[in-house]
Amino acid sequence: MSEHIRISKQDGRLDIRLARPERRNAITIAMYDAMADAIEAANAEEAATRLITLSGEGEDFTAGNDLMDFLQEMPQPGSHSDVPVWRFLRALANNVVPILARVQGNAIGIGTTMLFHCDLVVVSEAARFKMPFTELGLVPEAASSLLLPELAGRRAAARYLLLGEGFSAAEAKAIGLASHVAPADELEAMGEKVAALLLSRPPEAVRLTQALLRRADREALLQRMDLENGKFAERLASDELKGAIAAFFAARSGGGDGGGGDRS
Repeated sequence: MSEHIRISKQDGRLDIRLARPERRNAITIAMYDAMADAIEAANAEEAATRLITLSGEGEDFTAGNDLMDFLQEMPQPGSHSDVPVWRFLRALANNVVPILARVQGNAIGIGTTMLFHCDLVVVSEAARFKMPFTELGLVPEAASSLLLPELAGRRAAARYLLLGEGFSAAEAKAIGLASHVAPADELEAMGEKVAALLLSRPPEAVRLTQALLRRADREALLQRMDLENGKFAERLASDELKGAIAAFFAARSGGGDGGGGDRS
């Protein structure tokens, strides 16, 4: 269990909260392990868990991977699903319990890609989304190269994945990534309202409907995730990545913050 992941369970609801606001909720290996453990356990006892929520403390949902931590134990080519970040993503992709995410501030890298696997996504009007993989010499993750074109169309997906363009809460709603948009000071209340509404529905009907809404070809989704993981691991050894990481830390050195996440 990571001290930076806060987990609470009550009345059929599992709340998972990123609790590292001093580092913009940048995610460490231990945090991925803790979240994967919690989601896998909830899926194993699906009758007792009716809703999973994901949220972050402070100004941002998450700045993505903690690069200092990530660089110490990077996935290697040929790695399998026991790599913590990939185990977390597979747990999301395989989940059978509805997931509601509440997003404020920046959602960078995996902070955006994990949302493709959530059933409901409530975002602040001020939220910003960005997947800067090519900037870092990397490739997409979480089957986003499959799911984003299906959701937004190929041209929009190229803007967000090839060019790494950031986008707003309004754009997230327009392409179907966000289900609800709320004023910043009403985000938590909106999230609780949506959660309460879902929990008020007959649980078996919710469970069956969630299963019907999931992508029919689950195997293709997992295969794309594995393909991306392999390419991602290969890119971690590239000179392009090394140059991008060096530039990232050079830019950060003036501020003295070596624990930030993916470039925003």
